[in-house]
Amino acid sequence: MRGLFAMNRKAVVIAGLLVFSLTSFFGCQEKFTPALPDKVDFNYDVRPILAQKCFLCHGPDAGSRKANLRLDTYEGATALSKEGTSAITPGHADKSMMVFRINHKDPAITMPTPESNLQLTPRERAIIEKWIDQGAEWKQYWAFTPPVMPAKLSKKDPGENAIDFLVDQKISEYDLKVSPEADRYTLIRRVSFLLTGVQPTPGEIRRFVDDKSANAYENMVDRYLASSQYGERWARHWMDLVRYAETKGHEFDYTISGAWRYRDYLIRAFNSDVPYNQLVREHIAGDLLTKPRINPATGEEESRLATAFYVMTEGTHSPVDVQQDEADRIDNMIDVTSKTFQALTISCARCHDHKFDPISTKDYYSLFGIMKSTRFSPVPANLGAETNKIFAARDAKNAVRKPIADAWLSHTVNKASFASFVQRLEPKKDDSLVVIGDFRNADLQDWKADGPGFSNRTTLGDPLFDNNHQLVGLEDGKASSRIIGTGVFGALRSPDFVINTNNIGVRVMGRHASVRVILNNFQLISWPIYGGMDQRVDTSKWINLTFDVSQWKGQRAYIEILPGYNDAHVFKMPPDAFVDVQYAIAFNIKWAEPSLSVSPSAATPQELVSNWRQLRSTSADIQLLNAMLRSSRLPRKIAPVAELAIQHNNFQYAHLDSLQFFNGVYDGVGSDNPVYIRGSHKDRSPDLVPRAFLTALNTKKDRYTGGGSGRRQLAESIVDPSNPLTARVMVNRIWHHLFGKGIVETVDNFGMQGKLPSNPDLLDYLAIQFKNDNYSIKKTIRSILLTETFRRSTIAEEASRTADPTNTYLSHFPIQRLEAEAIRDALLAASGKLDTTMYGPPVKAHITSFMNGRGRPAESGPVDGNSRRSIYMEVRRNFLDPMMTTFDRPIPFTSFGKRTVTNVPSQSLILLNDPFVLLEAEAMAKNMMTQKSLDFDGQIQWIYMRSFGRPAKAKEIEEAKLLIDKLAKLNGVKKDAYKDVNTWKDYIHSVFNLKEFIYLM
Repeated sequence: MRGLFAMNRKAVVIAGLLVFSLTSFFGCQEKFTPALPDKVDFNYDVRPILAQKCFLCHGPDAGSRKANLRLDTYEGATALSKEGTSAITPGHADKSMMVFRINHKDPAITMPTPESNLQLTPRERAIIEKWIDQGAEWKQYWAFTPPVMPAKLSKKDPGENAIDFLVDQKISEYDLKVSPEADRYTLIRRVSFLLTGVQPTPGEIRRFVDDKSANAYENMVDRYLASSQYGERWARHWMDLVRYAETKGHEFDYTISGAWRYRDYLIRAFNSDVPYNQLVREHIAGDLLTKPRINPATGEEESRLATAFYVMTEGTHSPVDVQQDEADRIDNMIDVTSKTFQALTISCARCHDHKFDPISTKDYYSLFGIMKSTRFSPVPANLGAETNKIFAARDAKNAVRKPIADAWLSHTVNKASFASFVQRLEPKKDDSLVVIGDFRNADLQDWKADGPGFSNRTTLGDPLFDNNHQLVGLEDGKASSRIIGTGVFGALRSPDFVINTNNIGVRVMGRHASVRVILNNFQLISWPIYGGMDQRVDTSKWINLTFDVSQWKGQRAYIEILPGYNDAHVFKMPPDAFVDVQYAIAFNIKWAEPSLSVSPSAATPQELVSNWRQLRSTSADIQLLNAMLRSSRLPRKIAPVAELAIQHNNFQYAHLDSLQFFNGVYDGVGSDNPVYIRGSHKDRSPDLVPRAFLTALNTKKDRYTGGGSGRRQLAESIVDPSNPLTARVMVNRIWHHLFGKGIVETVDNFGMQGKLPSNPDLLDYLAIQFKNDNYSIKKTIRSILLTETFRRSTIAEEASRTADPTNTYLSHFPIQRLEAEAIRDALLAASGKLDTTMYGPPVKAHITSFMNGRGRPAESGPVDGNSRRSIYMEVRRNFLDPMMTTFDRPIPFTSFGKRTVTNVPSQSLILLNDPFVLLEAEAMAKNMMTQKSLDFDGQIQWIYMRSFGRPAKAKEIEEAKLLIDKLAKLNGVKKDAYKDVNTWKDYIHSVFNLKEFIYLM
């Protein structure tokens, strides 16, 4: 057997010598049944039972509700049945049919029914009975109530830390014994890994251990919070939430252009401590903010980079049912958005009302309309401040009209002559076409011009100068991306329309340009099915592009016109790219040009010129003005015409040679959606669902009206201070990443199927303090790290292990295994090879001979990833890194706020056999051998400080000598064993396999 799972003889010896007891890591958990509470609480004692055992048949979903009995509301549970009985009679368990049914032995009567495979435990039945006898008090679900400052804090001593006080209250409640503070070596390793994702350097350790000042620990925490590596660590946590990947997966694993720019955005945002509510706004609607956040170093927009998280859905190649594909993509967007920012499983309501939470299918499809009204597009990543220059140049170019108009207005035109020109205008026939867009007049009608390339008006009436700087005429109308010059990005997009003809036609010309018909927001246009919906334009003459859309009648679409093109779904725009378009039509058989109005906008020559100066001309006006210029009724020689012409022609935008793009979003046209009955787009409700926030949280009953998608309003609904979830969810995530378990253990689910808060008062306190601190993530982390709770040892007192076997109440610090990225980075840091260079394109994934399949990249990256940190390694959906996956980095398809932590044989085999691990062991051995001043003891201490962040004990040095002697024999080394690099490599390899290397103790 070869490869990962094959162990050579030395590896077997190392494995045999590394037999460690895991008792201190994973203690046995004893099952115990707590006593009934004196006062039964509905939210914390009763509702979880109902949600898990009753709501499936008697919950919010009307479609699956049995016997018309609803137990998720007080009114439903206490209502009289036809027989005159109530499921619950407050104060009288003996009169409540629910108690009768849950205690009955007859399978035909007992609840839950036997076929449900659900059973109430004796304790659960007793809790329900006691709660009913105590009055059956109903409360609103805890997660949907605003956090309140705990009243018990009034009993806190003035100098006592509030977090410690609230934690210790729970510890006292369960009569637990707290562990003492951990030693300094443990503390700095803990802080360093949790804040930066790598171990502290020996210099940093010595600095902290030797610092005798009273604020030594506080200063150490502040240094790591200020480290640039902090952003790399916490950005990686966030990337799990947004299912970060750099390819689409599925058949050909197409590239997500510029995904790494989103990763770099996150690192900068966390390092800059961007307020969390601003981070949310940028993710949901970064392209729509009136005051986007600007990078002070580059002048580029930061805010819209956040919207790249929308495009990180998986991407199907040529789906047969493109509407189903859109529904699946939007479902993923809703799922990720709702879990990430609200910790709610809204996607459960795609096919029916949520079985457990107050989320209806209408709620789901109100969000569906928001996502459907969002358009995916290449976005210039480094245009930045250049956009303002483009707009300034465009304004200056329009200003040329004024002196020309002044000269014309001072010139007298005979009214009779003017009338004769009007009579010469020839009407054009209308072939009863469906005109989707006509840009031969002044405006873009209801099309959207995104990006700086296209103006909000056409070229109609722009002055034309010859090579001698003489005014020769005025331009006809067309939408053009080169109003300022070529190589300026812009996108011209039609409103959504329903296809009801055989063909769509676009009259266009351009260079390196493309015209696309986008069906149901589907972007991965390619053969064998959809290839004809993306056509290239490379001609300096007008052409008629025809799209055969006959097989997609009845489907929603829009037209997209771009200077640039997609090459294997990567957008490219050469410096000379441009596109001009006159009109777009829909027709069945024959192409015909749409008619234009022949009525001028003015009754006199003076009005005609004034309208032209004020950009109010029609195509008929320009025909008249051009006719008068040709006949010399209006002067073409205008002093100083040469200067005007030179000034006009110099308004050419000097494009960026390195213009690069990322996949992001632009706002579409607001469109409500019907409910898809049972989740099927083929069966739709007759009425549309207005775009809005979740009914349970939308206390203002706002609807998202207006022309856009509603993402801006959605962002404000989420960050509204009255929203009870947003702050709670984020501080719970922070707590989870520091302690390995959230106060709410189900960090992505605050709904009724999630776990209850282990310390509700603490969660509310942190949420309120988070808001008071202007949503500062760093301040929240700092306040937690400075507590006694965080500084406790991992060694638990016996009484605490027995009474609280899962350490829910934190009488001691929980032992945590490092994440995959931290393990890999720790290997690089220990060897001395870690390259701390930040940002930039990812290092290509290392492709082994075992990694095959469609989309396999032609080029493999290096085994050690050029020694870059793991966050900079390429994430290819079809070719995920084996080491990262084995150590539980989640597969990026949905939000994973909480990673699975497994302990499986393949992890040991990775550490024993992976070429990367062996490479780093060898590099560390060679690095150590350069330390000429070290004796044997010093060499072991050198290794321990870099691997474990602590000095080796005398016994460990003795054991190291014995192991090295054995390894030397295996290597055939008969003398100078302590100078043999291979022997030291094998020893260091064994150190890498110690549990202490991959765990925080």
